[in-house]
Amino acid sequence: MTKKVLLIDGMALLFRSFFATSVYNRFMYTSKGIPTNAVQGFVKHMISSMEAFNPTHVVCCWDMGSKTFRTEMFDDYKANRPAPPQELIPQFDLVKEVVEAFDIPNIGLAGYEADDCLGTLAKSYSEEAEVIILTGDQDVLQLITENVKVALLQKGYGNYEVLDENGFYEKKGLTPRQLIDLKAIMGDSSDNYPGVKGIGEKTASKLLMEYQTVEGILENIHSLTKSQRQKFEDSLELLHLSRELATIKCDVPVSCDLPLATITIDRDKVMDKFEELEFNGLHSFVSKVC
Repeated sequence: MTKKVLLIDGMALLFRSFFATSVYNRFMYTSKGIPTNAVQGFVKHMISSMEAFNPTHVVCCWDMGSKTFRTEMFDDYKANRPAPPQELIPQFDLVKEVVEAFDIPNIGLAGYEADDCLGTLAKSYSEEAEVIILTGDQDVLQLITENVKVALLQKGYGNYEVLDENGFYEKKGLTPRQLIDLKAIMGDSSDNYPGVKGIGEKTASKLLMEYQTVEGILENIHSLTKSQRQKFEDSLELLHLSRELATIKCDVPVSCDLPLATITIDRDKVMDKFEELEFNGLHSFVSKVC
């Protein structure tokens, strides 16, 4: 039987689920006053993806706090992001309890982001299995390789844009690895790093199509327009810093032996957890996977 690993970007699913309902002030409190809207949405996304991709193994990756090696490198990294809403905070631990009830490993490492754990595990597992990374984060597309696909969440449940190497090239005109250099040049307003001031995605893509890499562009800087050359020369330090910030690490010290991620769902264990959290509307979802 072919091994197929579903790597779940837990943070992406949890935040997406929270804001999908919080915008309507639907927080779905338990009788003890604990909000569960994000966790319930997360479970729906998780089960829908398991039904859609039919994996043999599942692992869920998480951020472990806001301080990482990237914030040490650049103080302003993600500094523009507001603190998590009060109703979301108790759900960070709660969602991991629910994942645990499904006997799915929770993986995270202080000082690194969930993306780095996804990258490291994807690289490791791809040597012996097909890997699908489920996320809503376009940054993760850089991890696509011959044996690693990325499934981007679309509107609703069970809807995905699944990209492999060919699909990414058709969409962007670049290779997945070139996405790192693209972000290094154009910067990222969401993660709050600057790139090369005055160079946007269109110009950055065009330059990478012609010169392949940041190094290739700099080696041919005399061939750029006077304006482009000036912009690169003025932003050299920030360009190299931005590339480090944009690069997902695939060699962080995390591991999860594949047998531990084999799907072995104990329906009674899951239903006990649902009863504890008063997830009355999710029973039909569970029936799809166990």
